[in-house]
Amino acid sequence: MNASATITGNQSLRELLRGELNFLRGWIADWQLGRLAFCVSVIACGAGLYGAAMGWWRAPLQGLFVALKFPLILLLTAIGNALLNAILAPLLGLNLGFRQSFLAILTSFTIAAAILGAFSPLIAFMVWNAPPLGSDPGHTAGNYAVIKLTHVAAITFAGTVANVRLLQLLKGFSANVHAARRVLVAWLAGNLFLGSQLCWILRPFIGSPDLPVEFLRRTALRGNFYEDVFRSIARLLTS
Repeated sequence: MNASATITGNQSLRELLRGELNFLRGWIADWQLGRLAFCVSVIACGAGLYGAAMGWWRAPLQGLFVALKFPLILLLTAIGNALLNAILAPLLGLNLGFRQSFLAILTSFTIAAAILGAFSPLIAFMVWNAPPLGSDPGHTAGNYAVIKLTHVAAITFAGTVANVRLLQLLKGFSANVHAARRVLVAWLAGNLFLGSQLCWILRPFIGSPDLPVEFLRRTALRGNFYEDVFRSIARLLTS
């Protein structure tokens, strides 16, 4: 029974990653508890593994914290973005209700989490070969900026690919290709702004070298994600 379930899960994941239209349309057509559990499981495993690799450079405890927080961010972003796009999709020319929007967005995050899970050994290898935190104070800031920007690039890539894989699905709900593309752009924008700000609020993830390991910062609601990325780029260019 377990072997059969594993085979079914592997087949489902392969079909999701391929992004085949017929499978995706059938996948989001029914509100099935088994499919929801499958998506949540893939997100928990894939994003959890990536989160553990992300936080390990700071400390093993930080890796544990991030392994718990990162899947939570993906699920919260999926719920928030589904609420937003259930309103925006009809206005942009695509007839999608909340249930279909939620399942489609959850599916896209499932694909992204699977990609990030595949990236996790590479990220762990990078962290393993990076100079230990605090070993050379003169280079710690530069190493920290490089690692942080690498994570931004990897997460952006996984999220973009996951949503692009669903473009064909969106086209299937409308004869207007431009409407499908508008909805896809709205999804990407929602994921970017909501997801990145949730990341900022629930920081730390990598863990700042000069701050203690903790689950949440006391200054969680100060500033925003984009200011921090700009400072990291500026620090990297001037180091």
